Amino acid sequence: MSTLPHIPGTDPSRCIFDSFRAAIARQVADALPPLTPEQVYTGVDYGKKGEDFTIAIPRFRLPGKPDDLGRKVVENFKPDEWVESVRQEKAFLHFTCRTPALFERVLTQIHDLTKKSPTGQPEYGRNDSGKGKKVVIEYSSPNIAKNFHVGHLRSTIIGSYLTNLYRANGWEVISMNYLGDWGTQFGLIATGFQKYGNEERLREDAIKHLFEVYVKVNADAENDPKVKEEAAAWFKRMEDGDESALKNWRVWRELSIKKYEEEYARLNVHFDVYTGESEVKPEYQTLAFQKLEEKGLLAEVDGAKLIDLEKYKLGKAVVRKRDGTSIYLTRDIAGAMQRYEKYQFDKMIYVIASAQDLHTAQFFKALELLDLPWANRLEHVNFGLVHGMSTRKGTVVFLEQIIKEAQSVMHEQMKKNEAKYAAVEDPETVAQETAITGIKIQDMSAKRIGNYTFSWDRMTSFEGDTGPYLQYAHVRLSSIERKNPDLLPLPSPSDIDCTLLTEPHAREIAFLLGSYPDVVKTAIKNHEPSTVVTFCFKLSHAISSAWDVVIVKGEQDKAKAQARLWLYLTARDVLGAALRLLSIKPLERM
Repeated sequence: MSTLPHIPGTDPSRCIFDSFRAAIARQVADALPPLTPEQVYTGVDYGKKGEDFTIAIPRFRLPGKPDDLGRKVVENFKPDEWVESVRQEKAFLHFTCRTPALFERVLTQIHDLTKKSPTGQPEYGRNDSGKGKKVVIEYSSPNIAKNFHVGHLRSTIIGSYLTNLYRANGWEVISMNYLGDWGTQFGLIATGFQKYGNEERLREDAIKHLFEVYVKVNADAENDPKVKEEAAAWFKRMEDGDESALKNWRVWRELSIKKYEEEYARLNVHFDVYTGESEVKPEYQTLAFQKLEEKGLLAEVDGAKLIDLEKYKLGKAVVRKRDGTSIYLTRDIAGAMQRYEKYQFDKMIYVIASAQDLHTAQFFKALELLDLPWANRLEHVNFGLVHGMSTRKGTVVFLEQIIKEAQSVMHEQMKKNEAKYAAVEDPETVAQETAITGIKIQDMSAKRIGNYTFSWDRMTSFEGDTGPYLQYAHVRLSSIERKNPDLLPLPSPSDIDCTLLTEPHAREIAFLLGSYPDVVKTAIKNHEPSTVVTFCFKLSHAISSAWDVVIVKGEQDKAKAQARLWLYLTARDVLGAALRLLSIKPLERM
């Protein structure tokens, strides 16, 4: 193939369409000097249905009428091995890629990158734009001894996706679970544990038992003010480092983390670091407080210390209570300082619900006002609320209950098809994975900032844009090799006759596969899981439409059947890679 112009920031070895766009950019730049290929490249966009790539001439702000400039490109256009035609529509130019080149690049490139991958997973879609950079991503962050509510679940789903996404873009990622493991509620629990605590139940399920204790002692505190006083005194002893007050708390924390690790593993989520408010060192809290005081940012009201952020329309924020104990915001500021000292990050992302927008803005503004040079490296990835997610009995939900309930509902759904159910080797595991896929895809399908209402029916449906539908698409693609042993082993991609893939359905699949690296590139800019989910649905729909047209089993021409099989297996690899990016385990049978 002819040499293409080098466009900075592109990587044709990993992104197939970088080559095709560069070829288009060269043709347009040659026809419209003084435009350079680099300038034109930025204007090569995906076309609407039926068009591969489109350029809007006015965006280049050239002298002359856009229609005339477009005609000039059409007149000078020469079909090459990358682009076969151009069509003008007023100020727009629509380009069509050469179909055999498209198939050949898709099949060979994805195959080669899959083979090279040290993990055995397709590297297709990976790029090194973040190479040499470090990001800390804080997400999930449940409060020990309180129920793991759906806000924590959303943070977990979005955060694990971002962790995978940044790693796919070459960043060094530290995924961090910052537990709510400190504060006056632990004084309450310590007080309540003396009355309601049970060691055996604690070891069975620490999170659940501590929550039960917390609910009971809270009820006591409502009726007896002395309980709150006792709890505050207990927490003061903890803050002062009194070992007798910290002994039980350490056990509770350790048991809770162990329980969380088991539950996260089922969600296919793993953290590099479990930390918490308790691990923010007192010297950093003292330093943060001193710096705020030196900058004249503190005001005193009724013995408490506040940061006055009124002129930034962020109100006033307490940083130290009347009794001298720290508060969440103080620990956040000190914690960020401590983390930068430890990790020297290029970026730190906080995945926190939009309900905490004010708190997060106050926290970021406080760091900015302290003139810390890295304060502009912090980013808040927020998300909306989930309505209606309780168990079917309407009770409060812990993470374990959510997973068990989802698995049970999915299992019931699977049993409705007796023949298929009988063929599944491990229905419990399949039910769990499909259910978790259902939960995650329902969460990530729309823009993360929007609120949505959780639906158990939608979670388990194999129809429409649901998690089970995506798993079914992957299972279908995985089965095609097993059902066609006579076509194996397949020839190498370079020996596949791509001219045999003539159906529009096959071309649509190939074009979508070619677009996947761009999907990943867009996703890291917008931090939207829905970008990848939408791609998964488009690809699955294209596969479903092609299934009865681009057939493999029953095709008499072996070379044609093998070319089609290659295409489907390549689609399986890319769909699997996209699902893993969403922290979903693709199933091979169901």
